[in-house]
Amino acid sequence: MKYLLMMAFLVSSMFSQFSAQQKQDPWNDSQLMDPAFLAARITENKTKNMVIISVGPEAIIKGSVDIGPTHEPENLEKLRNYLKNIPKGKEVVIYCGCCPFVKCPNIRPAFKLLQEMGFRNVKLLNLPKNIKVDWLDKDYPTND
Repeated sequence: MKYLLMMAFLVSSMFSQFSAQQKQDPWNDSQLMDPAFLAARITENKTKNMVIISVGPEAIIKGSVDIGPTHEPENLEKLRNYLKNIPKGKEVVIYCGCCPFVKCPNIRPAFKLLQEMGFRNVKLLNLPKNIKVDWLDKDYPTND
């Protein structure tokens, strides 16, 4: 019985932690872009109508713009300035990849800024583990 109570408590704690994280995330599932989809668009040269922005430590993905870690106020401002002349309907894909989404300090401030600025076609590259596992290990296109 004690074991069952402990298991119920653990499951309940995990669910409430997951629910709290979901409430913090400014994106929804339809705003997540699969890495294989973006890699195919890059390979097929079908990215001219999109902007790919690294909001983490390094712009690794081919054709992406390096803004720097957006948990730092100066880089968040750099992102704001970069976006000033980009049409609000343009597809904007952001990524970090420094760590799993739940721990990433960069994607939430960047995503929220894009929403606040009125961008209507914002995507977050779905790198749930990190850039190495979810992009590099799959040999997707990189900046050389």
